[in-house]
Amino acid sequence: MRDITYPPVILAAKTGFRLLGQRFVMTGTEHVPRTGGVLLACNHIGYVDFVYGGLAANPSGRLVRFMAKRELFDHSLVGPLMRSLHHIEVDRGAGESSARTAIDYLRRGEAVGIFPEATISRSMELKEFKTGAVRIAAEAGVPVVPVVMWGTQRMMTKDHPRDFSRGKTIALTVGAPLHPTGADPVAETEELRSVMAGLLDETIRSYPSEEQPTGSWWLPAAYGGSAPTPDEALRLDAEERRIRAERRANKSTK
Repeated sequence: MRDITYPPVILAAKTGFRLLGQRFVMTGTEHVPRTGGVLLACNHIGYVDFVYGGLAANPSGRLVRFMAKRELFDHSLVGPLMRSLHHIEVDRGAGESSARTAIDYLRRGEAVGIFPEATISRSMELKEFKTGAVRIAAEAGVPVVPVVMWGTQRMMTKDHPRDFSRGKTIALTVGAPLHPTGADPVAETEELRSVMAGLLDETIRSYPSEEQPTGSWWLPAAYGGSAPTPDEALRLDAEERRIRAERRANKSTK
């Protein structure tokens, strides 16, 4: 697959990281294989996660094709860029087509990125996982590599203003590959979530304490932060869905 756009985009992104004075702490990147199909399963805490999640594969020289919501591809400016990077459009109402595309990419030896939570976590903890990640990996016959990000939510996430001020630490922790068989997708999904929960705990605890003091809005309540609890986040998610449904209904009646 030809990549005319991806290399200069990576260069531009790294230039942006330097201008923002960002410090990267990346561990376990050796778990990303240098060749062959691989599915990177990433946690989802902010709108820029797909930019930073791909860095987990950068030391291995891999370009990651992320599965992303259709709305990004519908955008007049972002859409053409997403297609030029060979990312995969996901229609949440009809996900089978995007899954088949991901499987095809993986069988052709590509690195594909997926967010098993599907949507951003307001609690900053892991939400429930969809089984799509292990199903796709099992059918393609490739490993799943768990990737946890921390610090990206401080720039751009739900319910908070954007903050691209300088000096933030971005942490990425990569776990050992898992090899789902598809025999029990629910159990294998729970295993993936359990592994990623452990990685997230490790990453949060090792993050510079001066950058996430007690009460920080980007820190989970369980760690002394003021982010919504998982139950509160579920309520907020439900309210967001209700408002979106009302907007769609109002548009359809005009």
